[in-house]
Amino acid sequence: MLEERLGLSERRACRITGQHRSTQRHRPLRTDRDGGLRSTLRELSRAHPRWGYRKAWASLREDGWEVNRKRIQRLWREEGLRVPRRKRKRQRLGSSTVEGARLRAERPDHVWALDFQFDTTTDGRVLKLLHVVDEHTREALAIQVERRIDSDHTVRVLDRIVRGRGARPELVRMDNGPELTANALRDWCRFGGSGTSYIEPGSPWQNPFVESFGSRVRDEVLAVEAFDSLLEAKTVIEE
Repeated sequence: MLEERLGLSERRACRITGQHRSTQRHRPLRTDRDGGLRSTLRELSRAHPRWGYRKAWASLREDGWEVNRKRIQRLWREEGLRVPRRKRKRQRLGSSTVEGARLRAERPDHVWALDFQFDTTTDGRVLKLLHVVDEHTREALAIQVERRIDSDHTVRVLDRIVRGRGARPELVRMDNGPELTANALRDWCRFGGSGTSYIEPGSPWQNPFVESFGSRVRDEVLAVEAFDSLLEAKTVIEE
């Protein structure tokens, strides 16, 4: 270190530190007594990539290896054997026919906005609410309450609204939830002649009217009422 940093000769550096010059030339011979164990650990890691050193240690013990856990932990770390991080699942995004930032409702049935909301009954079971709002009139076209609402159920709710109003929306604004990006709903829009406008992931402010409606439902109903059953929730919320 002194030679590298201060540019001293080996003789002078050894004199300053009080070491014999032979210590600078000696290369210790190391024998790896753990070679077989390291090889076995690498094989276990390749065969079971989600294993950590604890599972590897337990497997070795079952195979008759007499080795303690700390030794396996040390060798596991030295070999660089790490459990790979789980990759986040790629979210499926909807395909918009009109950009949401430029979309403004100019007449009734021009833009319908969809969104989901959640609550629970007193027994802890989930309640799922589907809101459909006309952005021009601010009218709530539907509030559907169920335990589970998938894309097919969403399509049935939209069909019921169309039959009652005698008109389809020109555009539907919604987020990228799995129910709303599924083929059933995209086909309903495509075959019925309705365009789609998907908001950016994590941007609820891009769907302001139905979000505002959901906030009022939360403040005026969900935060006040305690529902003992699905039937009670449907009666109070939908009516």
